[in-house]
Amino acid sequence: VQLLGALLDDCDELEGALWKRQDIRRANAPESYRRVVVGVDPASTSGENADETGILVAGGHTTMAYVLADYSLRASPDAWARRVVKAYHDHHANIVVAESNQGGEMVRSVIHTVDASVPIKLIHASSGKQARAEPVAALYEQGKVFHLRAFSDLEDQLCGWTPDSGESPDRLDALVYAISELMLGGQARAWV
Repeated sequence: VQLLGALLDDCDELEGALWKRQDIRRANAPESYRRVVVGVDPASTSGENADETGILVAGGHTTMAYVLADYSLRASPDAWARRVVKAYHDHHANIVVAESNQGGEMVRSVIHTVDASVPIKLIHASSGKQARAEPVAALYEQGKVFHLRAFSDLEDQLCGWTPDSGESPDRLDALVYAISELMLGGQARAWV
């Protein structure tokens, strides 16, 4: 397995990574969720060499969360906005939580161009990625976050990212926004 340039076999762990493979657990879907959130880390550019737009869907409540789907893609703002709206409707989500650092109000505008009824909460990430990610990684370690199936690209980003890597993993960011909204409530504002 290759994680952000490091070649690992399945039993190795990347030193310094916040997530460990052993902490990523699978579970069957519960009958219902109190809330469903679509987390979005929008790319500021599109094209072959652009970052992907991270689009992750999670459902749950304040004590347990389930990663339901990964809609991430590399595309134009119109295309990723359509994908966000699809994820929102496919999973009967309550809200979209999106980072506003790359484009500010443009993020809300481009999503609302596709569907003006989608509720959007914009988050301005003012602290470091490590400070945002640590509480969510801790929830995984405590056995409070489950994946409904294998999400290889997401799991590779989670287990392959270290705070000093300099990378900006899109799926990881989208996941952090979704899980924070579900499980950390108002506390998320203190570190995003």
